[in-house]
Amino acid sequence: MTPLVLASASRVRLHLLASAGVDVIADAATVDEDEVKRALKAEGADTARAAETLAELKALRISARRPGSYVLGADQMLVCEGAWFDKPPDLPAACSQLLSLKGRMHELVCGAVIVRDGVRVWHTVDRARLTMRDFSDAFLEDYLSSVGEDALRSVGGYQLEGRGAQLFARVDGDFFTVLGLPLLPVLGYLRQAGLLVA
Repeated sequence: MTPLVLASASRVRLHLLASAGVDVIADAATVDEDEVKRALKAEGADTARAAETLAELKALRISARRPGSYVLGADQMLVCEGAWFDKPPDLPAACSQLLSLKGRMHELVCGAVIVRDGVRVWHTVDRARLTMRDFSDAFLEDYLSSVGEDALRSVGGYQLEGRGAQLFARVDGDFFTVLGLPLLPVLGYLRQAGLLVA
């Protein structure tokens, strides 16, 4: 059986799928996400449409070179009081971003799209709401010192599955969605498509 192709360089998404028993390979797509986000924002798109559009673009890009394969694209957006956030480029930016989220609720919107032979065959969007606690400057300095460059791997500057859990007062939503992939709906479709035993 042809493995699922993950159109992403995300180690977390690949690990989630493989750990769940999915035969999966990664083939990262190159998409100018900043340009796409700017265009979508100018059109008045919301974060759900942005996440889904980016996920589909990634899947389509890889599908063109992998005929017959099921290709999964995924993307995650972070929005706080109308402002869209991106992965911080460096640790000072991560510090600034975490300070701007401190004591506030933000939303993670995760889109997933599966494409086969250039045709979208399935998609979903899920949301999680996270409330950061009012942490001290000393905690933030210690946190960034301990996680280092890992703070740059996610749109929020944190990994909920690790030390980043200490940043939060409350999390409402699916844990896998917070990690960047609405895993349970994806598994449901893979069973329906015959890539997993039902």
